[in-house]
Amino acid sequence: MRLKSLFSAKDMTVGAPWQRIAEFAVPMLLGNIAQQLYNTVDSIVVGKYVGDNALAAVGSSSPILNLLLALFVGISTGAGIIISQRFGAKDREGLSLAIGNCISLAAIASLIILVIGPMISRPMLELLDTPASIIDWCTDYLNIFFIGAAGFIFYNILSGVLRGMGDSASALMFLIVATILNIILDIWFVAGFQMGVAGVSLATVIAQGISAVLCFFKLMRMRDVFDLNFKQLKMRKDTALKIVKIGLPSGITQAIFSVAMLVVQSLTNSLGEMVIAANVIIMRVDGFAMMPNMTFGQTMSVYTGQNVGAGKLDRVHQGTKQGMIMAAGLSAAITVILLFLNKFLFGFFTDTAELIDLAGRMMRIMAVGYVGVSVTQVLGGVMRGAGDTMTPMWISMFTTILLRIPVAYGMAYLTASTAWPNGHPFSLSTSLLVSWTMGAVITFIAYRKGKWRKTAHMTDK
Repeated sequence: MRLKSLFSAKDMTVGAPWQRIAEFAVPMLLGNIAQQLYNTVDSIVVGKYVGDNALAAVGSSSPILNLLLALFVGISTGAGIIISQRFGAKDREGLSLAIGNCISLAAIASLIILVIGPMISRPMLELLDTPASIIDWCTDYLNIFFIGAAGFIFYNILSGVLRGMGDSASALMFLIVATILNIILDIWFVAGFQMGVAGVSLATVIAQGISAVLCFFKLMRMRDVFDLNFKQLKMRKDTALKIVKIGLPSGITQAIFSVAMLVVQSLTNSLGEMVIAANVIIMRVDGFAMMPNMTFGQTMSVYTGQNVGAGKLDRVHQGTKQGMIMAAGLSAAITVILLFLNKFLFGFFTDTAELIDLAGRMMRIMAVGYVGVSVTQVLGGVMRGAGDTMTPMWISMFTTILLRIPVAYGMAYLTASTAWPNGHPFSLSTSLLVSWTMGAVITFIAYRKGKWRKTAHMTDK
């Protein structure tokens, strides 16, 4: 019975806030770690079996991939917020319409990516001055991913639906299955069939498609909570627009991050293949370090959404304090681990001592900012869960466009030398530290000013 309840919808409007947050966050954290393994295993396999240039190719492709998928991931965020509010309000009809429209929106998004992605992948790589030695690999990686993007889009949206109803455990199980399959296929395609970078992309597409199918079957077994037939799948202007309206700022936020990454990637590319590969390694390890922060941000969105839907704003305030303590404490512990073990971790990706040393020094600069990111994610998650997705978007625009990019290029200009004619690699990691620190300060001020409270009261009414 207890096992069955673990894989079912959960009401986060009752019980001790910290306990409900932890029950939801732990499976979600494990699921996020499993999802991060997709890209990490790709990098490890190509780095070990193909070489450092192939590792650089996977990393150079990521910003373009993230940019094209960012707006559609925003739909997933909007879906999770709407569904958590409807679920908290015990609104079966509204919940059913939201779920049906989410599925339809996912289908439309998949078709758009299928058409647009392969058309613009190589032109964008050329625009970013991607080195000629890796541009063909980058193009293959992107095109395969875009053709099979339906799995990624459907998984993100359907798992957002499950999480909005408090079921983070099912999404975890499906990701574990897909991650194991991804690892097997990565090694099989790259080491066995010698498919190179294209092999890891194909393995990821297949694994993500399976996780999406598993999410769909799970939803079909939850008819006691909502209804799903052609009536709900038919696009409703008011429902679809509300999902997009709430999710679009989050999608724009992700797109802003991706644009910033593209602009900074151009600077990274100018520093040479060694720095590109070092940056890939750092981002893979950084992805795991960021998982607790991202998890608590998403958890607080669902927790806030359900309690706003139920009209329990006092629980939102209580849960925010307890969630912040858990997130900051875990982030501090991870920072300490990274400071001591970063070179050991980088050794999984490459045997090149110079590359490991460069990545280690860059990572030590970034690690200082992880606790600040936990503040940004938790308080931003509360704002988004209350329906205020605009404030986090504006903060993101300021910290990435007006801070990170100018700091990165400014420091690169000031640190140019004979050894590093286009600037020192430390300009990349320092720009992130400045952006993260200022983001935490501004988010805390915005949370205290409380525009999100007005949005929550409007939702309650």
